[in-house]
Amino acid sequence: MRALVLEGSFGIENLKLKERDVPKAGPGQVVLKMKAGSLNYRDLATVTFGGNPNLLPLVPLSDGCGEVIEVGEGVRRLNKGDRVAPSFFQGWLAGGPVAQQLGPTALGSPIDGCAQEYMVLSAEGMSKAPANLSDEEVACLPCAALTAWRALVVEGNLKAGDTVLVQGTGGVSVFALQFAKAMGARVIVTSSSDEKIERARKLGADDAINYRQTPDWEKEARRLTGGRGVDHVVEVGGADTFPRSIMAARVGGHVAVIGILTGLSKDVNVAAIFAQNLKISGITVGSRAHFEDMSRAIEQNDIHPVIDERFPLAGAQEAFRLMQGASHFGKIVLNI
Repeated sequence: MRALVLEGSFGIENLKLKERDVPKAGPGQVVLKMKAGSLNYRDLATVTFGGNPNLLPLVPLSDGCGEVIEVGEGVRRLNKGDRVAPSFFQGWLAGGPVAQQLGPTALGSPIDGCAQEYMVLSAEGMSKAPANLSDEEVACLPCAALTAWRALVVEGNLKAGDTVLVQGTGGVSVFALQFAKAMGARVIVTSSSDEKIERARKLGADDAINYRQTPDWEKEARRLTGGRGVDHVVEVGGADTFPRSIMAARVGGHVAVIGILTGLSKDVNVAAIFAQNLKISGITVGSRAHFEDMSRAIEQNDIHPVIDERFPLAGAQEAFRLMQGASHFGKIVLNI
């Protein structure tokens, strides 16, 4: 089989297609024939400055969709022919996050990820795909969609009539927009591109702020809400945007901290956090149970991921460079 392998050193230029043996299913495992994968910022970070060189060689990609082609001894929850999405955290099945269930069990680092034609995993570490979606669309769900779902629904207790501010138009933000609209919320989108703002409006965004034209976008968010502030902020920017997110949120509001696009640390306005009684949630994807709840909502509301570009597995370097340029809207997919 072919596998996309990062070897030698970190860097997009070090992604190469390699031949590997097709794996076999052991007890409790299944073999998947992978159909598609999708890129996340986490995958880009792993490939470009991923940390521990001892993990190399490594197959990247946290997200994918595959068909079960072999079932190991003792497997009951899946059958041959089932279409599934592997969980990003293979060990987090239900309940709250526990350290041992997170980092050590993550696909795409330290565990080989979805950019390969076949992969073997525990049958417990995957869920059946929503029936209304294509293989490419299913491959967009495990990280970006589930992160947005957990941020708004699980941790944020989103309800109809709430106002949600989403930053940018990457995968997580577009899913947050779609989920919020499906649940009857008002959505404000921030972007530096009027073209992307127009696309977000076509998906249902009620208001938009071009942050290049309006750098103090948190003040505009308050103006748009009559001075009250927003109920939820989907914070993907990181250090530079977090202080503004705090000021955009209403008293008692919720800021879901997801991204690190502008850095990892900066001075934090602690006084504003406690004075406004804010709830700050750190979001690293979610559990298998969260995914299955989300899948039911996706089927019920016939929600379809927004795919910006598609590449063959052999075009992975080009796909990663597109993500690096941050010009995409929604998701970037690799057809495997």
